[in-house]
Amino acid sequence: MGLRDRKKGEEKILDVDASMQGTLCFKDPVNLRINGKFEGTLDTKGNLTVGETASIEAHIIGENIIVAGRVKGDIVATQRLVLLPTASVQGEIKTPKLNIVEGAVFQGKCHMLEDILDADELARYLEIDLNSIMDWASSGKIPAIREGNSFRFERAKIDEWVAAGKIR
Repeated sequence: MGLRDRKKGEEKILDVDASMQGTLCFKDPVNLRINGKFEGTLDTKGNLTVGETASIEAHIIGENIIVAGRVKGDIVATQRLVLLPTASVQGEIKTPKLNIVEGAVFQGKCHMLEDILDADELARYLEIDLNSIMDWASSGKIPAIREGNSFRFERAKIDEWVAAGKIR
């Protein structure tokens, strides 16, 4: 396992070629490549690559995910999921953009995400407590769409809201 920090752009690369189990959680963007065996939960920011020799049994949450190996478990890719020709995925996938290259095997359910988030997804997206999100939505401090007793949030409007410095 190696970790490199490059001063140009602070690119963080983590290459895992081992057998591990547990929870891996990254709060900062990283380029993570797994080539060995992993069981548990993966929660990443940045890019996750499951190498051809990898065997993963996990719940995976990430931004950009590329699978070339074997994955058994649910995958949530908030930006994009690519299944390469050597990929074998069994489970439920959720992503706004999906590319399944000829030769890849996918068995399960697929949900194509819109750029609409529920309160739980927004709390994870902004890394903020769910109660704060609900308080802000109820009081109109955050752009939200009310649907009965719940709220939905457009990612583009949330990004504009954050960029305007209104998050406090």
